[in-house]
Amino acid sequence: MDRDPRVAPDARAAMVARLRRNGLTDPRVLEAMRAVPRERFIPEKYADMAYADRPVPIGSGQTISAPDIVALTATALALTGRESVLEVGGGSGYAAAVLAQCASRVITIERRAHLAERARAVLGDLGYDNVEVRHADGMAGAPDAAPFGAIAVAAMADDVPAPLFAQLTPHGVLVCPVGRRDAGELVRFADGRRRRLSSVRFVPLVGGTDR
Repeated sequence: MDRDPRVAPDARAAMVARLRRNGLTDPRVLEAMRAVPRERFIPEKYADMAYADRPVPIGSGQTISAPDIVALTATALALTGRESVLEVGGGSGYAAAVLAQCASRVITIERRAHLAERARAVLGDLGYDNVEVRHADGMAGAPDAAPFGAIAVAAMADDVPAPLFAQLTPHGVLVCPVGRRDAGELVRFADGRRRRLSSVRFVPLVGGTDR
């Protein structure tokens, strides 16, 4: 795959170096961030912003999360490479690609059909055959494929939907932004404990599906 000429040749390496400076040291996550071409998951007109520490619009009022948040979430899941992972709010598919580098398989759920279709196409083109993209209501999870060793939610929830907790393995980890409207905290849930990771802004978690 040829490099996109609109992306600086050292942009991805600079992003990984920034993650290290910010204290993210999980080698599996850093290697995933180094491997995944983020520019493939965003509209071409934003390619020059692919590795900046900021979210980027992907259409329909949705964004691809800032790479630092994607890396923080993946690190908090503490993946070993053996897990089955559920992602709620698949969006562009970028975070699913990062998770797929760190886990055995990923099911990512996106409620908007055209975003799910595009994510499926890009992930397929890049060879991520361990990622399944579903157009469905993410608040219901994927009970047919449960249990999951890790669940990542990429939208702001007032409260984490109960079906997601029910689909975790006994010692599984769930990471979700929790708050009101679009602002709140990224929270890690594991073994009955709740730990705040960072202040964040996400689009709200919404049920149902949309064309």
